[in-house]
Amino acid sequence: MPELRVDAVIFDMDGVVIDSGDAYAKHWRAWGAGHGIDYDTQIAHVHPGRPPVETVRIVAPHLDPQAEAVAFNERLDADDSEAPISVMPGAAALLASLPADRWTIATSAYRPIAREWLAQVGLPVPPALVTVDDIENGKPAPDPYLKAAANLGVDPARCLVVEDAPAGISAAKAAGATVLALRTTHGPEDLGEADHHAAGLWSISAAADAEGIVVSWEAAAD
Repeated sequence: MPELRVDAVIFDMDGVVIDSGDAYAKHWRAWGAGHGIDYDTQIAHVHPGRPPVETVRIVAPHLDPQAEAVAFNERLDADDSEAPISVMPGAAALLASLPADRWTIATSAYRPIAREWLAQVGLPVPPALVTVDDIENGKPAPDPYLKAAANLGVDPARCLVVEDAPAGISAAKAAGATVLALRTTHGPEDLGEADHHAAGLWSISAAADAEGIVVSWEAAAD
């Protein structure tokens, strides 16, 4: 079983600790339909891991990305239907095994949604949480993971980032972190930039000692 000693662990949120794929798909489909953009062929392969503003820039460069992103987030936040959000298997146990000052989340969601969804599935909101509101450039830029490491007071090179999306993996690598990719939303062919692969959080364990955190996992089969 592979293992790695690090100073801190930084998690992506969607597709890593929370299963929110159906909620995003619902709203991106509605947004795409309103602008004549097909979700399945144009949006579905772009939005995972990216903040809405970056998705809009790619799939609809003729629109105002900031205005569209604000409107998208407002609709997502205002959705009072039973959003199909659930905790990912293994997330609660893994987060509970880590010291509170040695892990956080860096997400492309904006802060109200991140806090609401984490609470909704019963996961803690880390004090060092980084959302798209906190950085200038979203994933795949390194800003989210550089900010998360700074919030924790650790060197990004001494961090393990747990990601599921190519854009997030690129962001973490650009920040200088080691990346453990989960195959929860993408196949191995999309995750080649990651240093290590695991099936999901249920296959990862962590233990803290005076020298840091030892993370071990069952390597995902090729």
